[in-house]
Amino acid sequence: MSSTAGVFGKTKDELVGTWKLVSASSTTSKGERNETPYGAAPVGFLTYTEQGRVTSLISYGGRKPLSIGATPQEQAEAFSTFIAYTGRYTLSGNNVTHHIEVSSIQNYVSKDLIRSVKFQGDQIVLITPPTLVNGKIQTIELIWQRLP
Repeated sequence: MSSTAGVFGKTKDELVGTWKLVSASSTTSKGERNETPYGAAPVGFLTYTEQGRVTSLISYGGRKPLSIGATPQEQAEAFSTFIAYTGRYTLSGNNVTHHIEVSSIQNYVSKDLIRSVKFQGDQIVLITPPTLVNGKIQTIELIWQRLP
C-alpha cells in the first residue's frame, strides 16, 4: 500500500504499529482541565495496520471486577468504563480519521471520528474535536507511546 503524505511531512506509514496509552487529559470550552477523564491510570492500546485498519481499546482506571450474577448497575458501570472500536483510517494533513465499523458505543458505527495528530518522536498525540464526555463538552488529548 502506498503512503499518503501526512502531518508535517509524515506519511501514513508513520502511524502503522501498536501504541500504548501514556496519558489522557481533557479541557472544557471554559478552559477547565481534567487530568483523569478516564479515571486514574487508564490503560489503552491503539493499532494501525498497513492495510488501513485501526483498533482502539481504552479501559478506565479503577474498574471493578464484575461479581458472579452481576447486577444491571454493575454491568452498566462496566460498559461505561470501557471504550472499544475498529474500522478503517485515513490520514490527511494533520488529521487522522477513524471510519468506525464496530464499536462498544453503537452511535459511533458508520461515523467518522476525526482526531488531530501530532508526531513527537516515538509518541503521537491525538486530540478530539469538542465532544460530550462525562456530561461536559470537552476536547480529549491522548498521548500514545509506540510499542516495539
